Amino acid sequence: MSRTEAPLEALAAYLPQGTYEHIAAYLNQYKVHLTVSRERASVLGDYRNATRDSHHRISVNGNLNKFAFLITLLHELAHMLTFDRFGHSVAAHGKEWKAIFGQLLAQFLEHKVFPDDVRRALERTLHNPAASSCADDDLMRVLRAYDPKDSRFCLVEELPVGALFKTRDGRVFRRDRLVRKRIRCMEVPSEKEYLFSPIYEVEPVKA
Repeated sequence: MSRTEAPLEALAAYLPQGTYEHIAAYLNQYKVHLTVSRERASVLGDYRNATRDSHHRISVNGNLNKFAFLITLLHELAHMLTFDRFGHSVAAHGKEWKAIFGQLLAQFLEHKVFPDDVRRALERTLHNPAASSCADDDLMRVLRAYDPKDSRFCLVEELPVGALFKTRDGRVFRRDRLVRKRIRCMEVPSEKEYLFSPIYEVEPVKA
């Protein structure tokens, strides 16, 4: 099982102080089934709309720091509120979702639950939030500062051109140049080309 059910009262341990009551109110009002997931490489959170046979379902990765967890949960709650209002008639990350997500973020910014650097990063994207917080490089850099420190890892952008690194699945790559907003890397020894996010976390490998 990649997901672990979280009793609602246990949610407070994953959230910044002073936010549990506000989040619980949304979950109770809309009868949301919340699960806390193990780390998933491709997504931080997920939403499944209610059907005749099931309630709204949201999952959030449990390895996130408290501020990243809250932002991800608000992202998924915005999907739920958008579906509740518009059903399937609008785009998943269209203007309707962006407006609702922006309103949720503004609500929690008013409560002053975020550190100043996170608050400033959120305010810069308040009116046009990214479809995924993973896609907002500036926000992810700021949030990373609140993760538990592990000296084994660094970001791809922190490595010099030509450096070798290993991804969590054990594959080895050689860092190349920046191509627009991504960093070109070559898999070793296949020499296949891949584009990495600059803020993807990897483990340096000695040549």
